[in-house]
Amino acid sequence: MARFFRFRDAVRLGLSPYALQRLVAAGEVEKIRPGLYRLTDAEPSEMETIALVAAVVPAGIVCLLSALSLHGIGTQLPHEVWLGLDRKARKPSRLPARVRIVRFSGPMLTYGVKTQRILGVPVRVTSPARTVVDCFRYRNKIGLDVATEALREALRTRKTTVDEILRTAEVCRARTVIRPYLEAMASR
Repeated sequence: MARFFRFRDAVRLGLSPYALQRLVAAGEVEKIRPGLYRLTDAEPSEMETIALVAAVVPAGIVCLLSALSLHGIGTQLPHEVWLGLDRKARKPSRLPARVRIVRFSGPMLTYGVKTQRILGVPVRVTSPARTVVDCFRYRNKIGLDVATEALREALRTRKTTVDEILRTAEVCRARTVIRPYLEAMASR
């Protein structure tokens, strides 16, 4: 069984609701929220936290600092999960971890968003190019130094290319914001 699981996953594996209650009472399983459980002997990790949030909010998109960390870009270690939601979506309640929500609309909900499995949970994550562009779009929230570091590191480690960043910036309406930084890096 995975480190954490939903009630329906336990039932699908043949565990009865009463057996699950006994495991919770015995302290072998911890109830995180209704319908979501985790094994108590599992050490929590950043990946587990992201997977837990994705299990609770499947429509959410892991973005900005959390996506930088997942892609191994830069030195940021976020203390909360950055999650993108549709601008009309209701803010989720009773989340299993600290979450910072940003709002997306239109093509921002799908462009440059990939699904990857983390601890068996499908997690929607922005691509490296999209993450860098988002850092510039949200530079007032995360800081311009973080955005420039992300751009420099993503290009240095070849996680993305200048063309991918420019294409993504065009779709995300951030080309005029990011172009001077790309030109400054090219002139070095």
